[in-house]
This record gives sequence, C-alpha cells and structure tokens, in this order.
Amino acid sequence: MPSAPSLTERRKAATELEIARAAAALFAEHGTAVTADDIARAAGVALRTFYRYFRTKEDAVAPLLAVGVRQWLAGLRRLAEEADGPSVRDVLERAARQALTPSDERAAEALRWTRGLLRAMRDDPALRAVWHRVHHDSEEALIPVLAGLTGAGAPEARLAAAAANTAMRVAVETWAAADDDAPDERTDGPAEPAELVVRNMSALTAGLPGLDRRRT
Repeated sequence: MPSAPSLTERRKAATELEIARAAAALFAEHGTAVTADDIARAAGVALRTFYRYFRTKEDAVAPLLAVGVRQWLAGLRRLAEEADGPSVRDVLERAARQALTPSDERAAEALRWTRGLLRAMRDDPALRAVWHRVHHDSEEALIPVLAGLTGAGAPEARLAAAAANTAMRVAVETWAAADDDAPDERTDGPAEPAELVVRNMSALTAGLPGLDRRRT
C-alpha cells in the first residue's frame, strides 16, 4: 500500500489548488489579460511563492483540471468494485456521468470555471497546451485501470483509454463552446456535459473488445 502523504505534501497540494482556483476564476472572467501577479494577489500569496509552485501563469490551472480527472478515476474504480455489477462499458459511462454532475456548489463552481477556461483557450495556445497535457495524463492513468477491468492486453487497453478520454474531453469542449445567449437549435441530443459524455462514450467505444464484459 502506498504511504499517506505527509503534512508538508498535503499543505503543498492545498496551496496549489487554492492558487489554481484563483487562476481559473481570473482566466474565466478576463481571458489572456490575466498576469501571474494578478493570480498571486487573488490567491493571497507573494509572487515569488507563485513561481515556487508554477513555472507560468497558464500552468497554474492544471491542478484544478486534474481534480476532475482524479474524481473520474476514483468513481470508475468504486463502481468497478460492485459485485455482479454492470458491464465495463456501463461502468465507464456511469463514472463519466458522475464526474460531470456536480455534487455540491464548489464542484459546480469548478465546472463553470472550466467552461470559462475553455472559452479563454480559444485565444491562448499556452492554456490549450495545459488542457491537452492534463488529458494526456488522464489517458495514461486510465490504461492500467481498464486493463484490470477488461483483462485486455496493453494495445487494447490503450485504445479503450483513448476512446473514453476523448469522449470526456469532447463532451466538455462541446458544452463550453455552446452560446448561452443563442437559442439551442440542436435537436439531436442533450447540451449538458453529463449527457454529452454518455452519448460520446457510446459512439467512440462501440465495438471495442472487452468493454461488454460483465463485472462478477
């Protein structure tokens, strides 16, 4: 069993997350005009402290985005432990839906910030690079989980992880790109990310080996 994080490590993680929340809120509201100094002041830390944790202002949002990934993986593992449970595909869809359904106001706020961040990324390649880096890490973390659930070899597990991760990413990006002020002219599906991800997951994982295996 891995050892529990030390007090110093927990404090460091908490500080990183507070700075990330401040950065996400500022980017969501002000876009690329945000500076590292703005983020440090909003988080209540000195600028030199900011740079001890993050190399660039864009890097500061990564811990917040990674929280959602960790919640998704934790939900996937929890659902997979259910005896006589559903298929691996159903577990994937349920875990993804739960990850994109806020359980409290703080989670809802983080999802709103993520939407604002994605809109700011349109004009900021550095922010987009952080987003894609977080999703690359998510995909890598999914591979051993899916390998264990499906019993598939590395190539098949990697393909399933890529499909599932892409379903999650595209669902959030599609939701973020929707214009709040324009009437929704789409009639072929839901507009909320929790519903979009299920539709994407179904489409992208269709026919992949091992995902229809039932949990026993």
